[in-house]
Amino acid sequence: MAMGRSKDRQRGLWIETGKLARGPGHPFYQRLNALLAKQGFDAFVEASCQKFYAEVMGRPSLPPGVYFRLLLIGYFEGIDSERGIAWRVADSLALREFLDLELTEGTPDHSTISRTRRLMDQETHAEVFTWVVRVLAKQGLLHGKTLAIDATTLEANAALRSIVRRDTGESYQQFLERLAKASGIETPTREDLARIDRDRKGKGSNGEWQHPHDPEARITKMKDGRTHLAHKAEHVVDLETGAVVAVTVQTTDGGDRASSQATLQEAMDVIADVLEDQQAAAALSPEVFAELVADKGYHCNEVLEQQAELGIRTYISEPRRGKRRWRGKGRAKAAVYANRKRMRGARGKRLARRRGEFVERTFAHCYDTGGMRRTHLRGQANIRKRAVVHVAAFNLGLVMRKLVGAGTPRGFAASLRQCFHQLAALARRLRTTMIVWATQRIGLTQSPGRCSDRFACHAFSTSATAC
Repeated sequence: MAMGRSKDRQRGLWIETGKLARGPGHPFYQRLNALLAKQGFDAFVEASCQKFYAEVMGRPSLPPGVYFRLLLIGYFEGIDSERGIAWRVADSLALREFLDLELTEGTPDHSTISRTRRLMDQETHAEVFTWVVRVLAKQGLLHGKTLAIDATTLEANAALRSIVRRDTGESYQQFLERLAKASGIETPTREDLARIDRDRKGKGSNGEWQHPHDPEARITKMKDGRTHLAHKAEHVVDLETGAVVAVTVQTTDGGDRASSQATLQEAMDVIADVLEDQQAAAALSPEVFAELVADKGYHCNEVLEQQAELGIRTYISEPRRGKRRWRGKGRAKAAVYANRKRMRGARGKRLARRRGEFVERTFAHCYDTGGMRRTHLRGQANIRKRAVVHVAAFNLGLVMRKLVGAGTPRGFAASLRQCFHQLAALARRLRTTMIVWATQRIGLTQSPGRCSDRFACHAFSTSATAC
């Protein structure tokens, strides 16, 4: 046989559409598209985004259904940037089918995705998140009685070495040089600047420093001990199902007690929107938002009093503060003592363990494996647009786990591999059982692997395999 050799050839100018190769598609994305179509996703987002599109003017636009599916792909594929999403879509036939793009159509580039995001406001992205929560309720994956709140840090798209003074606009290097000259060093060396910076107190104050291109980012100590400019993402999670009811992006220097008010109000608004749908409201618990669970970072008199006035039972871990004085604080004392009594009970301890499991799981899926632990956008408005759709994809993963047994394409592939391994193990056990059964029928007194008559063992194994 002669070896084939590569040769130069001219590509055809015209290709029939019917002759184009098509991929088999991905079963996970096919089922996800079927779910979105059944719930009327495209009609909903087109009606919500109609005000952002011109009828006869402008460049060719990105349909709302395609835009939001691109952001969903960011979660399901674990891609952190919009540029990475664009590259992944251009390289995958299965994702082309998920976006309903023909092979003759070009895939959206990252500039089109980012421009569409900038044109659409935060409220429209939040409406998509609420729509997904409504789908969760219809699927029986939202109870709404016991909610937990917690926050995590997201590394900002900003470097510490680029921060400037809020008052003068000086860079960190210029500020140290000015301090050195004020101390009598006319031409400071690098060692002089390092010594001055080492002995100075409060060098990382957010009240004095900011990033020129992302002023809302704050100097923060991350979970792993490193110091970065960061934002804070706060989740409200249903402890019965693990669904995220609300998500906000805020600054890290305000504290959990201050940021919790906006996040809890967002959760109340989302639940109120879900209750307007009769089918979704029928699946919720009769006691909606009756219990709130949180860690010790949220424990303070104001939070406990506010929740007690709303009729919400709190299960908030209490830090050790020593002996407290309650003169003139009767309502605060009653709220603190009632919360302490609930936390010491069996249900309080069970809910605290459940909070650590369910809330931290949402952070791991959305930001670690989901690819948003480090943001590639600047400004909390832009980050929140991406975050709410990212978390909405996590909620859709809960629905997909109920329908197909996996919440992501990677999990779906892993479940198939596990199924094949289980079938192989079952086949091996069945073969062993048949060998034992054949041994008893033939009347051999020894197991086939230890039999001294190799010919008999070979004949026996052949007959058992045939059986």
